[in-house]
Parts: sequence; structure tokens; C-alpha cells
Amino acid sequence: MKKLYIILLIGLFSCKNDTKLKPFTIPEDETSIPTEISSDSAIAQDKDIDASKVLSIELKQKTLIEKRDERSELQELIIEKNYFKEKDAYTIDFTYPLLNEDLNPTNVNFNEYINDYYVDITGTEAEIIEGKELICDTLDTDRFREKRYIDYKIYNVNEQLVSILFYKENFYSGTLHPTYSFDCMNFDLERGVFMNYEDFFIDGSEEEFADILNEEISKKVMVGEMYYDCWELSDDDFFEYKNNFVVNETYVEYYFDDCVICPSYTGSYSIKIPVITLMPVLKKYNLNPLVL
Repeated sequence: MKKLYIILLIGLFSCKNDTKLKPFTIPEDETSIPTEISSDSAIAQDKDIDASKVLSIELKQKTLIEKRDERSELQELIIEKNYFKEKDAYTIDFTYPLLNEDLNPTNVNFNEYINDYYVDITGTEAEIIEGKELICDTLDTDRFREKRYIDYKIYNVNEQLVSILFYKENFYSGTLHPTYSFDCMNFDLERGVFMNYEDFFIDGSEEEFADILNEEISKKVMVGEMYYDCWELSDDDFFEYKNNFVVNETYVEYYFDDCVICPSYTGSYSIKIPVITLMPVLKKYNLNPLVL
């Protein structure tokens, strides 16, 4: 498991503060502390809060990386690829799967998409170099090493479908900590096609699905889990991320980039929704692997 480079940042962990389900507050009693001591006390308290946020971020990232998948069980199906390149100004470190075309010739559809479009190494390098050229101060260019990191989790559903989560760590020049983003792909092994939201759920059900998802977030907050500063997902955000899920026989798990439903320092990158809860929006036809 690759080591993530966690760079501590003080004071920049809040990403979105509107429409929160339950704001996190630290009680203060300024009237009981002399004025000359109050200022130092507040600074010490802020440092304690920031340290707590740093630890939460580390735990959040570690939980993602150590999350179990079915990579070892699917060794016959997947061909793991690695690409590593280290230059003075940047590092590219990609780990990604291809599917064994000897098992099914239609796996070529998956492989072509991953090779030609998703793992765009040439485009990634060009983006980094172009960004460096926009920085006129060469000292700044040397100071910040950019990093692009991709790894994945893979799951098998009913031997018909593979669900793949790609998670990306991006460390951009001029920033002091990495950001995380996610892409999910569901590939029908029998037909050799990618499946999206409309293949699993009723057309036009996005708003109802978003309501179900927000109820799950509310439950997390109410039971005291680490979702204290998370907020409801807007309809616009759900439309943007509606295909970003992996599935198994019992639940659908949605993944969201940093600061879409939770700030960096709390919550989770994903929300699990039991399939039984999704029955009102589930498309009921034989090709849907979620239909029992």
C-alpha cells in the first residue's frame, strides 16, 4: 500500500459551511477568563482544534486506503498496471487495472477506455508542465513538487458486474495539502458495456434518490459518528456525481470528492445505502444486477 503524503495545513480545512445538518461548535466562556489571558487561551484552543482536524484527515485517508476490496480474489480477471515517473518538478504514480481479454473478448472495451481516455499520462504531464510555465517565479516552481497519484478498489457483483473505484490524490503546485477525488465505473462483464445510473435506477428519480441519500447522512449525524460538520447534498451536486457509485449485493456506495458533502477533516468520502432502502427508485429488469 502506497504511502500518502499528508502535509499539515493550519486553518484551511473548512471547505463549505452552508446548509449544514449539524454545525460543530466549541463552547467558550470568555466572561470567566481575564481579558489578558483570553487571547492566549483562544490561540491555544485553536491549535488544539487544528491538531484534531489533522488527525481526523489522516484517519479518513488511512481508512480509505486500507479498505478491503476483492483484488486478490479477482487475480484471474484483472491485469494490474503500474506507471511511475519522477522528474525534478513532479511525480506521476498510477496503479490501475485492465481486464483479461482471454476470459472475454469484450473486455477490450474496458481496456481501450482506460488506456486511451482515463489514464491519460501524456495529458497529465502536459497539464503539469503548462501549469509550471504559468508561474513566473522559478523559485516557486522549484519549491513545490506536484504529484499525481491514482489507485483503485475493485468489487465483483454476481459474477456479472465489476465495480471499480478509482481514487486520486492530487498535490498541486502552490497548495500545502493534497486533495482527493473519485471516479467509479461499473462494467457489465457479460455484455462488455459500462453501466450508469439509468441502468440501475428509474429514469428521472435523481431528486428522490438525493432525498434518500440525505436521510442517510442525517442518520450518521444523529448517531454521533464523525459527520458533525457535514451537510445535505444539493440536487445539483447529486446530478454531477450520480454515476459515482460502486455496488454489491446488499448496498450501493456513493463517493464524493473532498468538500462536496463533508469538509476534509470529518465525515467520510462515501455513503453506503442499503439496497432495500433503494427499492422505490430501483429499476426492476433482468439486466440490473441489484435486482434479486
